[in-house]
Amino acid sequence: MPAFNETSAVLHSTALYTSAAQALAAMLPTATSLSAVLHTGPRQDWVASAAGAVLCATFVGEQSADVVLHVAERELGGISERRTARVGTEDLLRPALEAATGVLGIGVLSLESGENAQGTLSAADTVGFMLRTQSGEDAGFFALRLRETAPVSGPAPSLEEPEDMASRLGRISNVEMALTVQIGRTRLSVRDVLNLEPGAVIELDRSAGAPADVLLNGRLIAQGEVVVMDQDYGVRITKILDMDSAGA
Repeated sequence: MPAFNETSAVLHSTALYTSAAQALAAMLPTATSLSAVLHTGPRQDWVASAAGAVLCATFVGEQSADVVLHVAERELGGISERRTARVGTEDLLRPALEAATGVLGIGVLSLESGENAQGTLSAADTVGFMLRTQSGEDAGFFALRLRETAPVSGPAPSLEEPEDMASRLGRISNVEMALTVQIGRTRLSVRDVLNLEPGAVIELDRSAGAPADVLLNGRLIAQGEVVVMDQDYGVRITKILDMDSAGA
């Protein structure tokens, strides 16, 4: 597996990668704080020597990327002993992955099987970081591979005829997208999640009667009122948000 160095085919300056790694390190749920240090040696032994889960994720948005994260079990401390089917390693580490990919802009993060780690780590344009304790011990690794949008070749685009636009819209009109209605949110500690029992009431951050959010592939696009339709829930759209408001 190639090592990262200054001649590797990276697509951006290391500043962007470093910002993502630092954001991730700040959100890791470890007993002691970890720092992200740019890795300049061979990476072939990372996955083989990793004791515990290796998480892979893809981020699709303004800037798409592949991500690999491993945190040593010992660094998770007491949290690892309390993991159950309700709260797994993925749940504990997802906020850190979201913080890292949040540096890349708006998008959707999806966790994948750790089997995909080797492909990302072996790519020449992947930039890696060692996660280290304050005493300098290795405590895991973080790798980020940015995926550029393919450049458009040929002459600059011109205004299209209505027929051309209609034919393009026709090709995508049957593509399905995930639409979600959200009535509120809250944050709970791992302790509170593990203590949940049937009958428990979770208070949300929205008052009764406030409009619900309508999200398309995780992005806010509208607001509406929750209604009941033939014993099923529905939502009556009351406001369509423009792109600037939705991204705010």
